[in-house]
Amino acid sequence: MLHIKRLSLKSRVFRYLGILLGCLISSSSINLFVVPSHLLSGGVAGIAMIFYYLFALPIGVQMFLYNLPLLAAAYKTLGRDYTLDIAFGTILFSFCVDATRFLNAYAPVPDTMLAAIFGGVLNGVGYGIIFRMNGSSGGFDIVAAIVKKYYSLNMGSVIFAFNCVIMLVAAALFGIMPALYTLVCMFMNSAVTDRVVAGFNSRKVVLIISDHVQPISEAIICEVGRGVTFLHGQGAFTRKERNVLFLVCSLTQISKVKLIANLIDKNAFMIVLSANEVMGRGFTMPGMHLKAMLKERSKRIF
Repeated sequence: MLHIKRLSLKSRVFRYLGILLGCLISSSSINLFVVPSHLLSGGVAGIAMIFYYLFALPIGVQMFLYNLPLLAAAYKTLGRDYTLDIAFGTILFSFCVDATRFLNAYAPVPDTMLAAIFGGVLNGVGYGIIFRMNGSSGGFDIVAAIVKKYYSLNMGSVIFAFNCVIMLVAAALFGIMPALYTLVCMFMNSAVTDRVVAGFNSRKVVLIISDHVQPISEAIICEVGRGVTFLHGQGAFTRKERNVLFLVCSLTQISKVKLIANLIDKNAFMIVLSANEVMGRGFTMPGMHLKAMLKERSKRIF
């Protein structure tokens, strides 16, 4: 029991440090690229930036104040646990935005388009780390969660609708060009965030349907060095029972798997799918060496 508590404490500390890192990266992106180029961000940060450009009000303080009624609404509608969990990232992000404000003087990119691209990428990395740690920076995430609870609307659609309103206001106040550059920044932000959350440990999933799956699987084990699993299937038309070969491999191993399947059975039906993240033995955990695998297999046979 004590060991489990230690693991739980260790995982919580790791999670909070990850959220802190994500907040620092995102806030640095805002102060290095977005603000010096007079661009906007999405959500509550975007509203805070509008008032910063108009009245020079601190962005982080504004974000904190705007999030207070949202946190109160979340506490009332979504519960104490959700509110306390999201409040950590909300307060931390607001603090980091003002703490890194000095970076405005070190803006490395004078070109607005480059600032939009690199600002979006760096911001996406920060948000991706926060979301990967199951955290949140508050803002429209809270509004979307409340709306989803009562109206069953998609959270992404709700956030996108609010951001569109911000872009329209920005276009009316500052002109169409900053709004368009902001859209580029937000697109890069969204794309990189999705990539970081999904993971960079991408692999390929291969499904092979053949009457010769046994020799194909043995060749893949020996020549490619990847484990293989048999899935039991049945043809809908022929009602014939057959095994479906299932394996996960790297992109560079796909051509060898194709060659093996084609040499053994030219009529083999093969499907290659993308896997965003693969965890477990052989990928994120040490795998069994090929010699040991074959030795263990021979023991089972004899």
